[in-house]
Amino acid sequence: MDRHDLPAAGRAAPPDLLTRLSSLSVGVAAVALLGLVLVQGWQVFARYVLNDSPSWTEPVTLLLLATAMALAAAAGVHEERHFRFHLLAQALPDGARRALDAMTLLVIALIGAVLAWWGARLFLDGLDVRMAGAPLPQGAGYLPLAVGGALMVLFAVARLLRGPRAADAAEAADAVDTGAE
Repeated sequence: MDRHDLPAAGRAAPPDLLTRLSSLSVGVAAVALLGLVLVQGWQVFARYVLNDSPSWTEPVTLLLLATAMALAAAAGVHEERHFRFHLLAQALPDGARRALDAMTLLVIALIGAVLAWWGARLFLDGLDVRMAGAPLPQGAGYLPLAVGGALMVLFAVARLLRGPRAADAAEAADAVDTGAE
């Protein structure tokens, strides 16, 4: 039996563009972490075995760390894995909980916008300055913050426009069903 023979309800919906973008962000963050481990491994080997510590490893490590953190944080916004206090939200009535969720998303979007704006400004301002120890522009370290911040804005606004999660709607329906019995 081919997957095309299954009824439409039995097939998983293809991931939307934002889900693909979030997955790409996680993939790039994972590659950046792997690169960070390799660069630091080389740093240790070169320093203690070869007795010739390379100067480029520290700035490259900082760039890779910023990339991993910014893109993983943005994906966390899309996947709703960001830091929040669930107990307070669960104790509130539905209207207040939705308002708190909306306010949370607005704060995330604002923080993302600040990161995107200043990250882009610092990136552009540092393009003509050489980074100490590495053949990269000084502004390169700010590019991940700009991209991650822009993705945070995109994901937070999309979640805000989408409304409550499907899981929240299912929980609310279950609460109504069990309360009616």
